Amino acid sequence: MEITEVRVFPVNEDKLKAYATITFDRCFVVRDLKVIQGNNGLFVAMPSKKRKDGTFKDTAHPLNTETRERIESAVLAEYRRELERTGTPLPDVGERKLSKSKEQDPGADDSSGTGEAGPGEEG
Repeated sequence: MEITEVRVFPVNEDKLKAYATITFDRCFVVRDLKVIQGNNGLFVAMPSKKRKDGTFKDTAHPLNTETRERIESAVLAEYRRELERTGTPLPDVGERKLSKSKEQDPGADDSSGTGEAGPGEEG
């Protein structure tokens, strides 16, 4: 599956840095990804829905590390390009590194101060 388009919409919030939309093979779109500034740098949170108990569950997510890394790399690259295009300074944070030991289990709950967390992130 090829990532054919990434659109990023920067926001001016504390940990939430941008929303993103990603298109696969020019025929399938996933909206409401989030660029989050976590404790270990920037990461991309998948779209999620708040449950009755206050936790969040991903509504769409990659099933393996390789796909997660491809999505995160594409979204963060477009985020940097968008900030450069608009003359907005880049946040003074790095990108966290994914590893198999930190990969989020498919469908796992998220929990951070923003209501979102990436693999290995704590709120």
